[in-house]
Amino acid sequence: MNTNKSSNEIAISCQSLHKAYGQVQAIRDINFEVKKGEIFGIIGPDGAGKTTLFRTLTTLILADAGTATVDGFDIVKDYTEIRKRVGYMPGRFSLYQDLTVEENLEFFATVFDTTVAENYELIKDIYQQIEPFKNRRAGKLSGGMKQKLALCCALIHKPSVLFLDEPTTGVDPVSRKEFWGMLKKLKTDGITILVSTPYMDEASLCDRIALIQQGQFLTIDSPKGIVNRYPNKLLSVEADNMHQLLQELRSNKMTANCFAFGDKHHVSISKESIEKHHSMNEIIRIIQANLVAKNYNNCMITEIQPGIEDCFMQLSQQ
Repeated sequence: MNTNKSSNEIAISCQSLHKAYGQVQAIRDINFEVKKGEIFGIIGPDGAGKTTLFRTLTTLILADAGTATVDGFDIVKDYTEIRKRVGYMPGRFSLYQDLTVEENLEFFATVFDTTVAENYELIKDIYQQIEPFKNRRAGKLSGGMKQKLALCCALIHKPSVLFLDEPTTGVDPVSRKEFWGMLKKLKTDGITILVSTPYMDEASLCDRIALIQQGQFLTIDSPKGIVNRYPNKLLSVEADNMHQLLQELRSNKMTANCFAFGDKHHVSISKESIEKHHSMNEIIRIIQANLVAKNYNNCMITEIQPGIEDCFMQLSQQ
């Protein structure tokens, strides 16, 4: 057993973790550390490897290669100790649908040899929101209520590290906002939180994030740090016939890359173009004139600041 778990302020440490399912490389050469009391986000699309990473760190599956510790304990040798110390909320609602809210909570408290009363203060703010429905079967709850119940069950044994795998997927925007408010409160209670999400807008709510694609980390930094490293200038472009416009913009010599973002296209302007034309205003004028000449009507071009999703798309092309 690792006896040095309090020698530093690292809650999770991974070195070269690798896991494959047949020919599919689920996670590849994963290296990172999470500080105690930090909200660390794993941001990436479905199938990127987030769930495999979480299941490995919570000792539910074994890695093919590499090592990791959680709360100072080795995920292979000390798996029983880790299971006592972590809370895990899987992406799919996994509580007992036929049990009531109250019965689910009492069951999970019993599993961890504790009681609801003993750790009630930790879950009080969350549980009070679902307590009026304590006699309702879990399967009859709304998405937001299921989410809160699952979080209560993951917290009832007072874990030091909380793993939340896509906790807000399929939940309404109001419940998503409430949920992140709960996480901020749990952080002040000293709980380390590792959370995965496919929603790029949730990245800014984390202290640090790792962008993941095809089982590999693209980068790790604070959300602000990642955005500040975006290498190019960025334009938002819209006009009639957006599908054809996308191909037109991608063929422009000044374009480093271009992606559709809702009802607009985000165009990254190459450094060479900026050096050649000196001014973003001049670049915008040239692009606008070119589009008008090719009969693109209602053309609007504005310079914008990149977001996490822009950074993700740019890094994924490297």
